[in-house]
Amino acid sequence: MTHMHITAWVLALILFIVAYVMYNQGKGKPGKIVHMILRLDYLFILYTGGSLLGHYFGGGNLLPEAIVKGVAGIWVIAALEMILIKTSKNKPAKSFWIQLVIALIITLVLGFWRLPM
Repeated sequence: MTHMHITAWVLALILFIVAYVMYNQGKGKPGKIVHMILRLDYLFILYTGGSLLGHYFGGGNLLPEAIVKGVAGIWVIAALEMILIKTSKNKPAKSFWIQLVIALIITLVLGFWRLPM
């Protein structure tokens, strides 16, 4: 399940970059299509992440860190979504970029260096 989860969020980052570039180039319709595909990928990320989180509920002392990672992962998805929405409307999204960097660092540190799965 871990490999599916990593594949899903790498795909999400690629789709995010493609949609962001399309919105910045003024290609609204193709950008919206990629944005919708990205939203489907969010569901897959949530499913695989929830499955991974479920393994920690069986016991162990890493449950609080796993919950923080799950919340930070949802925060990443929310920041990605808000950046694309603001960009599609030609509004500034600086605060959401800052949030994305913070949440992504928390998620990656907990996911790759603290939690075993």
